[in-house]
Amino acid sequence: MHGSDPTEWDYVVIGSGAGGGTLAARLAEAGMRVFLIEAGGDPRAGDSRLPDDYDVPAFHAFACENPAMSWNFHVRHYADEAQQARDWKYAPGQGVFYPRAAGLGGCTAHNAMIFMLPHASDWDHIAQLTGDLSWRASHMRRYAQRVEDCRHRPVWRALRHLGLDPTGHGWHGWLRTEKAIPLTVLGDDGLVRVLRDTARTFTSSLPTPLLSTLRWLRGGMGDPNARRAAGKDFEGICYTPLSTRDHRRTGVRERLVDVAGRHPDRLHIELGALATRLLFDSDGGVSGVEYRKGERLYRAHAHPRSSNGDLHEVRAQREVVLCGGAFNTPQLLMLSGIGPADHLRALGIPVRVDLPGVGRNLQDRYEVAVTHRMRAPWEVLDGARFDRDDTLWRHWNNGESGMYASNGAALGVVQRSQSAQRGGQAPDLFCMALLARFEGYFSGFSKWIGDYQDRLTWAVLKAHTRNRAGTVRLRSADPCDTPEIDFHYFDEHSDGTSEDLRAVVEAIRFVRRMTAPLIESGWIAEEIAPGPDAQSDEALAAYVRDTAWGHHASCSCPIGAEEEGGVLDSTFRVHGVKRLRVVDASVFPRIPGFFVVAAVYMIAEKAADVLLQEAGRTPLSAN
Repeated sequence: MHGSDPTEWDYVVIGSGAGGGTLAARLAEAGMRVFLIEAGGDPRAGDSRLPDDYDVPAFHAFACENPAMSWNFHVRHYADEAQQARDWKYAPGQGVFYPRAAGLGGCTAHNAMIFMLPHASDWDHIAQLTGDLSWRASHMRRYAQRVEDCRHRPVWRALRHLGLDPTGHGWHGWLRTEKAIPLTVLGDDGLVRVLRDTARTFTSSLPTPLLSTLRWLRGGMGDPNARRAAGKDFEGICYTPLSTRDHRRTGVRERLVDVAGRHPDRLHIELGALATRLLFDSDGGVSGVEYRKGERLYRAHAHPRSSNGDLHEVRAQREVVLCGGAFNTPQLLMLSGIGPADHLRALGIPVRVDLPGVGRNLQDRYEVAVTHRMRAPWEVLDGARFDRDDTLWRHWNNGESGMYASNGAALGVVQRSQSAQRGGQAPDLFCMALLARFEGYFSGFSKWIGDYQDRLTWAVLKAHTRNRAGTVRLRSADPCDTPEIDFHYFDEHSDGTSEDLRAVVEAIRFVRRMTAPLIESGWIAEEIAPGPDAQSDEALAAYVRDTAWGHHASCSCPIGAEEEGGVLDSTFRVHGVKRLRVVDASVFPRIPGFFVVAAVYMIAEKAADVLLQEAGRTPLSAN
């Protein structure tokens, strides 16, 4: 059995996503012996739609529902049943569909590949909270550079050899980032009109509107990750950099395959392994992990097995690191007796450490859709069936430009809500134009991508939400059960001023202003959602309450003082437990930036530095 020798592995890492996979690879490169546990399999194998659902950027919605790698969580947005039932996506007795991925690379195997850095204030807040200056934004930028291999700023990529590099990008990292589609090759009159009129409407409020529009259209603006003067945050029209290599998905899976190939003696990847509980030494420290070997053991799987699999154990000489994400990391902690004592005792789980913050503070974005029907289908989607061998797939497979090289996002707009402006806070609204009908997650949502090829959806995302009331709680003591998850949206959370709700309503009105010229010219035939009947603030607020969703769950095991609900110290250690850390999206006290994956890559690189520095100070007696 792999890992049966307790002296064989320095670290056991649970979860191969943006946190765990990044950390495991870096530790192995540095000479450590790492045993990586992943409940899923290889996301490029095992289904008739694979590897295409994984590889093709435009297929990411289908990857979310691919039964070979999907974990289908169902969550609540409201404890109040009457309010919850107003969401058409809610399935009574189940909840609202929340897709996660089980497979090598975790959710980087099905995400939309957007690589946008968090705001400087996100890192500076952690530094201020903990007093640990290594979290300052000026220091954290180097971890973004360690991750990124930027290929969407070719001029600056060349000039850096002359010592000219004001962008702050990374040029030698392991994650390539690209721009999906050059505007010059779109060849779609309707799409060009959408881009042009959106730019014109947005820039009309700027000091030099014509100049700003021309600069943007020729590609001189719009990089949301470039370093800016005086630490200013990006605002305006942008493209969304994607983690692709030659317009094919690339991510943690490729990183792990590469490192395991170069260092097979240091990195062992155990696929089809569901971690069930932590193992402890006599001193109360964590010594290893119990896991069950077998496919589809977890009941979030689309087709779970009735078998419990074969029981295994693996031991770590140095430490165990949990990287299961915002749902599964608190679940495993609680299954192991680390969490709110009353909750654990109610389920018959012996309490090892009473840590009330575990599974609390769960946060997410709020997202809503403003959906339009165009007067004609998109020309760039002509012939698209979103499967192998259609016309667009052949173009993509031959390395030609086309919509399959894109995740469907035509452009994004970053701005501040009125509340953020008053408070001098970072931009908190991201509005993204999608050439598809997308109004949230429900069983079968990916089918809409092919069924509606005449839709324009503006996805409105509210970042830096004030909601801190979400919870993850055990459904049972069975590790194959999914936990109970409730985000306690809007009126059920602690935002007594309703600032989040007002900001989303503001963003809907902003999108309507940008699309008004397209409606007047007839390029947009009608607004489908919220629809023409929703005009007042009250009607729009009701639409937001009833339809909002999210897909960036985080913060359920936050860094912070234990007496203030924290679970981890500033070096990712779990309070009150030796040799146990957490490195995933659950560690943030507040949800960072707009798209969380880049922040998780960065903390994983930081955690690797922390572990390697401590290992250097504390040599093993066996060495």
